[in-house]
Amino acid sequence: MRIYFRPIKALIIFIIGIISFPRFRYLNSLTFKGVDVFKNLPSTNVLFVSNHQTYFADIIAMLHIMCASKWGFKKLPYFPIYLFWPEIKVKFIAAEETMKKGGLLPLIFILAGSISVKRTWRSKGENVQRKADPNDTNKINEALSEGWVITFPQGTTRSFAPGRKGTAVMIQNHSPTVVPIVINGFRRAFDRKGFFLKKRKTALSITFKEPLSFDNTSNTDDILNQVMESIEQTNSYFPSKTT
Repeated sequence: MRIYFRPIKALIIFIIGIISFPRFRYLNSLTFKGVDVFKNLPSTNVLFVSNHQTYFADIIAMLHIMCASKWGFKKLPYFPIYLFWPEIKVKFIAAEETMKKGGLLPLIFILAGSISVKRTWRSKGENVQRKADPNDTNKINEALSEGWVITFPQGTTRSFAPGRKGTAVMIQNHSPTVVPIVINGFRRAFDRKGFFLKKRKTALSITFKEPLSFDNTSNTDDILNQVMESIEQTNSYFPSKTT
């Protein structure tokens, strides 16, 4: 990460965190598990894979947790003191089409660490088939070499949608430490974009699991299947209701 960019990113995370904190601590109840896994993670080439329920609220909650755990908190405190020294080595992958919508907030998220990429399977509401943009690949490569990256293998907020092979290719090419994340409750509490509250007093949960292990002979299908199983988005969990 470029040195001159770090203070800007820290400031943006601080502002987003202060504004959003009441939504997770008081208006709803966010709990998290498995943050001890962070202690043994390398400082670079770590890929978090997660299911997805809103465009932005999921990411904001993860930032809160990563910042809080950096300070040793096991739950959100009464005041987010951890935002005064936030975790800034984390970036997250977002669809370019999504980031072009929503006005000022996507721009703020770009400053906070989003990596905008073009979907290879969908564009302007229609199904397409196209190769990955080399510029997008380079951006992800650079982000992994600098720190941690969060991605959503399904590329959509729809539950039990199929995973996309791009995640498996990324894992195959870079051999990152892969940490699964399972989130629940955000779809009930927020609108699809994660801007507005739909329901208060909702139990929100985020669980970080132990890193995955892959066989050297695993192909992209094997890798993707293991990833989807780890984030509880396979047929073995359907039709169990994921909130």
